[in-house]
Amino acid sequence: MPNETDGIIKRFEQRTIRSLWDEERQEWYFSIVDVVGALTDSPDYQTGRKYWNKLKQRLHEEGSELVTNCHQLKMPAADGKMRLTDAADTEQLLRIIQSIPSPKAEPFKLWLAQVGRERIEETIDPELTIERALETYLRKGYSREWINQRLQAIQVRRELTDEWQTRGVKKGVEYAILTDEITRAWSGMNTRQYKRFKGLKKENLRDNMSTTEIVLNMLAEASTKDISQAEAPETFAENQQVARKGGEVAGIARQALEARTGKPVITPQNALDFHRLIEDVMEETAALPETEKRGE
Repeated sequence: MPNETDGIIKRFEQRTIRSLWDEERQEWYFSIVDVVGALTDSPDYQTGRKYWNKLKQRLHEEGSELVTNCHQLKMPAADGKMRLTDAADTEQLLRIIQSIPSPKAEPFKLWLAQVGRERIEETIDPELTIERALETYLRKGYSREWINQRLQAIQVRRELTDEWQTRGVKKGVEYAILTDEITRAWSGMNTRQYKRFKGLKKENLRDNMSTTEIVLNMLAEASTKDISQAEAPETFAENQQVARKGGEVAGIARQALEARTGKPVITPQNALDFHRLIEDVMEETAALPETEKRGE
């Protein structure tokens, strides 16, 4: 469960939004009452709580399982004590926002509609995914050299997962275990430790790697794919051994580079600061054409 020490007080238009990071699930949880209160301009906590209670009842009557799936987590109350409050992860929170008839909720609804449209377009024309990824990285201030390496890393990763699929490796937990084996073999840390070293939570680890880190990670994954094709592992345990061998190839390269330069390849430096979901959505909506904002 989430660690109480991970609680963070966020701000949205001068309103307090309490949030909690769940290290085990690798997920942010937000106080629903705080978000509802901010979007409905509730004058105080109790008003926001009453609005949320009515909304919960309406969602339940509509047959939504959202309320049942929400969590109750301890967050700091106005009196400074840790008290249980309804909390939602990002997906649940966006679903709740869809049910709030408020002008302040409109930007989120427009953003969700835009994202849905883009996903449909990308299903029809997958090349759009790459183009939009390029635009996103440029907008966030990454250099073109870094972006080129990052896009190449995405292709290398896809080739590796295709190979895993051929070998009967299951998506989800097994992919994560093998990725940890590769990462540990070349960097000395598993994925979660690597993210913690860089001060990351929900952010993508590769998006916070330097060009050299990305190249070494690519080498590790490409080597794993090549070794897998050569050895044709049949069991998951054999795939784990292959993953370690692939990671060790990049680990040797890292050690050689560090010996030559006298500097560590892996550093706690981040590419970007963590951006709150609310701020990102508002920025995305502000960039929409006026016709989309009016729903035309």
